[in-house]
Amino acid sequence: MSSAPDLDALRTVADYQFGAGAGAALFPDDDAVTVRRSTSGRPRQVLADGERLVSYLTDGRFTLGVAGGRRLRASLGDAYSVTVGDESAPFVRDAKNVFAKFVSDVDPAVRPRDEVSVVHEDGTLLAVGRAELSADGMADFDAGVAVKVRSGIGPE
Repeated sequence: MSSAPDLDALRTVADYQFGAGAGAALFPDDDAVTVRRSTSGRPRQVLADGERLVSYLTDGRFTLGVAGGRRLRASLGDAYSVTVGDESAPFVRDAKNVFAKFVSDVDPAVRPRDEVSVVHEDGTLLAVGRAELSADGMADFDAGVAVKVRSGIGPE
C-alpha cells in the first residue's frame, strides 16, 4: 500500500507530465496502489491489481505500463496518443515499433521523448511507448521510427 503523501506526490508528477487530471486517473483515491521502492527508498514502480501502471525514472518522469495507458485513455481520451491502422496493428500489439508512414493520427501536443499510448483507429489500445518524433514529424515523414514501443498488449 501507499500513503497519501506518496500518492499526492505521484499525482503531481503525472499531472505535470500528462496534463491536468492524469494523476487522479492513474492513482485514484479508491484504488489499492502498491509502490515498489529502490533500496534508497525512491519510488520505482507503481502497481495496481498486480499490473504495472508506471515506472518512475531517475529523471523524475514516468514510463507507462499498459495498465497505465488504459487508465489515461479512459480519463484523458486522445491526449498523448498515436493512432495506427490495420496494417501495423498486429505488429504493434507484439511490441514492435511504430513507423511514421503508418501513423494515421497523433495528438498535436506530442513531442519527442513523450510517453504515448498507441491505439488502433477504432480506439483500442495496442501498446505504450516513447515518441521518437514530434507530432508534426509523425505526420510529415514517410520513414523512420515514430514510437519506440515498450509494451504491447499481445495477440488478439
